[in-house]
Parts: sequence; C-alpha cells; structure tokens
Amino acid sequence: MNNRKRLMRVMASPANVRFGDMVTLAQAFGFRLLRTSGSHHIFARHGMPEQLNLQDVRGRAKPY
Repeated sequence: MNNRKRLMRVMASPANVRFGDMVTLAQAFGFRLLRTSGSHHIFARHGMPEQLNLQDVRGRAKPY
C-alpha cells in the first residue's frame, strides 16, 4: 500500500490504526526512531523541537 492510501485510511478512522502503519507514516514524513522504551517508540525530526511518541497496544497505535 502506498503512503497516500495509508494516510487516507488513518484519517478516516484515527482511533483504529495499526501500529506498523503509524511507524511507516512517521518515517515517510521524515521522522526517525530515537529510542524504544517498553511500548513507547520515540521519534524525532530534524528542525522540530517536539518529539513524536507512538505506543504499541496489541498491534494498534494508542489513540490520544
């Protein structure tokens, strides 16, 4: 599946997203994995002071 279709699927149903799809989209937007601590995967992107925290909950990305 290409990233455009993946993004459209995530936007259509943001509470039910596969964790792998979120990781793929984060990387497509230029984020890189800094570290993993338990279920927390911390991503960063050059030029952005904020970090992205994705959590894997039974194969799904934890919704916020």
